Amino acid sequence: MQLVGQKEHKTLHGHRAAAVSRGRLGTAAMAALLVAALGTGCGAGGSETPDKAAKAKAAAGAEKAGAAGALGGYAEKLKALQQVRIVAAKKWGLVKPPLVAPQAPKQKPEITTREGFEVEGGDELPPVFTTVPTEDKVVFLTIDDGAEKDPEFLKMMQELKLPYTAFLSDYLVRDNYPYFKEMQAAGVTLNNHTLNHRYMPALSYEKQRQEICGQQDTIEKQFGKRPTLFRPPYGNYNEDTLRAAKSCGIKSVPLWAEEAFPNRMDWREWDKDLHPGDIILTHFRGKEDWKGSMTDMIRHVMKTVTDKGYAVARLEDYL
Repeated sequence: MQLVGQKEHKTLHGHRAAAVSRGRLGTAAMAALLVAALGTGCGAGGSETPDKAAKAKAAAGAEKAGAAGALGGYAEKLKALQQVRIVAAKKWGLVKPPLVAPQAPKQKPEITTREGFEVEGGDELPPVFTTVPTEDKVVFLTIDDGAEKDPEFLKMMQELKLPYTAFLSDYLVRDNYPYFKEMQAAGVTLNNHTLNHRYMPALSYEKQRQEICGQQDTIEKQFGKRPTLFRPPYGNYNEDTLRAAKSCGIKSVPLWAEEAFPNRMDWREWDKDLHPGDIILTHFRGKEDWKGSMTDMIRHVMKTVTDKGYAVARLEDYL
């Protein structure tokens, strides 16, 4: 699929959310215990209690120690993940191990429709975007349709611990639901790419709704969870598409800024470069359609991403 040029848009700006220390509950509990201990302790006379300043000082010290411990624990997890990726990268023939993404923001960025991608009445409809507002050097890998079901791809992604998001069309998936259940079990979110991959603007509102809501029902039935993300086939849509998607429970419509193949990248933007928060599209395809396999595609896209200093993050963590 060739990337479709749209009107040049303003750079999307996001507010970088501060990294949130894990284990704050434990920190607060520690502080409370220290304060309680001070409050019930006995002085020389057996009945005096520490003053408020002593209590505050103890609580602040516990908070500081707990926060440092939480940050240290997170750093240790990152270090361990990087070691896993170093080993897996050698096994799978990656030139460099993938970089580890920063901790996901606690406060999600505000997502709005990209300029030039609007439809009439779109303010009340799910936003259409190609890049997520963030200052983090992260990109998001998304994979469409479901035609190729390469077990080596699943193994590679699990061993590299690489996050990605799938957008499925049932007519290609239904012959092997267990393949995608294995993908889901590894932490991949399965989203909506319609039942039959039709060109949506050519369909009536009702037929578009059947394609989108029908796939919502199918994914819920087969995989237990109703999607909130939808990608229209070919990236084409109109007002009816977005109205139908909203009526089916869709919250966001991520398109893409780049498209990955085993031997090249196609770029939407004029500078032919990655940008923080870019969404990368690729497909479930094999050697019948490509000059390579899905594992070849991952090797190529990860070389591009890593060489440019980017990490792959989980899209849902930013939405």
